[in-house]
Amino acid sequence: MADFNQVILHNRKVDAVKRFHPWIFSGAIQQIGQGVEDGDVVEVYSAAGDYLATGHYATGSIAVKVLSFQPIDRIEQLFLHRFQAALALRQQLGLVGNDRTTCYRLINAEGDGLPGLIVDWYAGAAVVQAYSAGMGRQLDLIQHCLQAIYGTALTTIYDKSAAVFGKHQPATPHLLGSAIQGDVLEHGHHFQVNWQEGQKTGFFLDQREHRQLLAAYASGKQVLNTFCYSGGFSVYAIQAGATLVHSVDSSTKAIAWTDHNVTRNNPHQVPHAAIAGDVFEFLKQCEPIYDVLVLDPPAFAKSQSARHSAVMAYKRLNKLAFDKLRPNGIVFTFSCSQVVTPDLFQGAVMAGAIESGRRIRILHHLTQPADHPVSIYHPEGLYLKGLVLAVE
Repeated sequence: MADFNQVILHNRKVDAVKRFHPWIFSGAIQQIGQGVEDGDVVEVYSAAGDYLATGHYATGSIAVKVLSFQPIDRIEQLFLHRFQAALALRQQLGLVGNDRTTCYRLINAEGDGLPGLIVDWYAGAAVVQAYSAGMGRQLDLIQHCLQAIYGTALTTIYDKSAAVFGKHQPATPHLLGSAIQGDVLEHGHHFQVNWQEGQKTGFFLDQREHRQLLAAYASGKQVLNTFCYSGGFSVYAIQAGATLVHSVDSSTKAIAWTDHNVTRNNPHQVPHAAIAGDVFEFLKQCEPIYDVLVLDPPAFAKSQSARHSAVMAYKRLNKLAFDKLRPNGIVFTFSCSQVVTPDLFQGAVMAGAIESGRRIRILHHLTQPADHPVSIYHPEGLYLKGLVLAVE
């Protein structure tokens, strides 16, 4: 067994670890080994001396993020195994070597056994985001694992951890190559992804299957895509035969990306307007001309303390959407706020529906796709909630 420093838990606090929950909170700790620093790999034991887990230590509420519930000798072997298993799953999902979809999530933090790490694949480029000190210190190992599993297919590794985690960053974000953006395919649609300037890793891969679902409802319809970012839903609506598409986002940069992507995917010149502005104000002022409406806002709450205000915001947003939808219209509505549970989100949407006074039925319950897996022992990993609603 490797010689890692130790963290000792109170005996009455070991049950969650024995149930394989990957987070150990600071209140569970009885003793921390001398010299343990933020980001160190530690072994976790009960006060009775029983081995429990190995993980990254961090100062803060979540004191250990568990990498393994079995003793490990070398962290390098564990990481390589996790990367190999993650790629094998994406191969099983039909995403690797797919000539119509060339982008997907490779590592989804706890869902792939590597808490604090996100890696997204964009047609030869791997974009890395470390969300913990431990992962921020493993960039060389992450690079090695990516090169080991992809070989020459990997042309760029871009570390975007500085956007969320400032320490332990190299002088350049490029661990391999020099590209800052690239072209990808998603279900045959062309998108330009800028991982240097874009949100998250550059593109919202978790909406891939929902964009495809929207296409089934868009033919012959007038579509409004709010919080459009780089125009994903807009492109699918246009390709599916929508008669008019409007895209709204507060970011002028996002609007420019939307225009670029729509132009690339609009051979029949479907009327499209990309509008930079506040979505709430746009919905208040626009004419009720839309048959299909997409609500895909950023997270309204990132902590429990903000959850109530987020629920109220979802209620107001959905009420505005219902008011601007034509009879027998369709609403795609989402929440990516992790602290807002599916029940809370549906309750907020229902409250907006009650205020609208319209008859509304749920057609689909939506969540993140299979390349964003959730550990059954870590329900907190389920963050994306969505509903497709028929509005009479």
